[in-house]
Amino acid sequence: MVTAAPHLYPHQWSWDAAFVSVGLAHLSVARAIVEWDTIFGAQWATGMLPHIVFADEPDYFPGFGVWGTEIAAARPDGVESSGICQPPVHALCIEQLVAIGRAQGGEAAERADAFMADAVPRLARWHAWMSRARDREGIGLVEIHHGWESGMDNSPRFDPFYERIEVATPKALPRTDLKYADASERPSDREYQRYIHLIDQMIAVEFEDDRIPAVIDFRCGDVFMTASLAASAEALARMADETGDADLAATERARAEHARTAVLASVDPTTGLCRDYDYHAGHHTDVASIAGFSALICGGDDAVVARQRAILTGPQWMGHPDNRYPLPPSISLDDPACRPREYWRGPVWPIMNWLFAHCALQQGDTALASGLREAGLAQLADEEFGEYYEPRTGEPLGSHQQSWSAMAALDWLTADRWR
Repeated sequence: MVTAAPHLYPHQWSWDAAFVSVGLAHLSVARAIVEWDTIFGAQWATGMLPHIVFADEPDYFPGFGVWGTEIAAARPDGVESSGICQPPVHALCIEQLVAIGRAQGGEAAERADAFMADAVPRLARWHAWMSRARDREGIGLVEIHHGWESGMDNSPRFDPFYERIEVATPKALPRTDLKYADASERPSDREYQRYIHLIDQMIAVEFEDDRIPAVIDFRCGDVFMTASLAASAEALARMADETGDADLAATERARAEHARTAVLASVDPTTGLCRDYDYHAGHHTDVASIAGFSALICGGDDAVVARQRAILTGPQWMGHPDNRYPLPPSISLDDPACRPREYWRGPVWPIMNWLFAHCALQQGDTALASGLREAGLAQLADEEFGEYYEPRTGEPLGSHQQSWSAMAALDWLTADRWR
């Protein structure tokens, strides 16, 4: 497996690996497929793709022993993994891997086509699990039970969810992450106490999907996860068309429409941005973050998309006068909650630049796609491939040599679709 980063993240993260496979395909389709062998090899009997597959690297917290998934009946034997998921970008990444292989021709194309035929039913199980286990209310929003599932771990969008969590007995936490990144760039100890508290709640019910909602303190209808599902369901539908599975193609298009409808229903008419839903409180939340632009990921309403594009490229986000590059920070620099050096509380993330550019290109918005690509490559020209960047100075933060940041540069420079 390709680890997410050399030191800070010495294991395979699910959505990191999906993105990384796109970059690997430019170098070797066969090698990219090996990455998916690890991802799919860890798929639970329920269909879930766990967010971490652990390598033999003990210097990481929380490791497999902390997760306690050895008691999870759905976890495949012999595979050490976490017990939660991450954004379902997998199908849209596989679609790109296949396109890259076909463009190379010959053996690469043959391998890509054979891999697609094998991957389609695995992806179908993954999407079906997400709809069955994480949309119990039937409103279309994917429910998450931990900020880590969103991929945007400590974003201010989750503050209302974490603030209700009281940890009765704090634990000693071996913060191995602080060996490789400054504490000012990482979540706090208080946040980590809450993160581990949620894991313990899942352990108490043996990670059983039917039992978790009744005990978990964190129940968020995640609009970004939902938009990602819509985009990936469309990609899976196109691949199902190619493999001749008309029923699956129809199922995935219906899934995409259901998810898109939920994303668009979340839009605040005043701000124009998408909103998460707090299942415990029974209402949408009003924290503005990069996830608020989720309609740009899934499309579905030209007016909403046009308004969000105008806001994203405007002076509070990409066009902010203090930005080093015209790229979207995770939180607007004008927001009092913005901490421009701290993880998902302000920095610019190269992988978000790539994802928004990819979705813009898919929807025919070549101006936004090319703008994100050009500025994103300028940011990555430092060759540090930072996990995230200080929006005002362009300083790389968090882990350096981050695998998915390198993928963004490689794909932008290599794939014909960007030309």
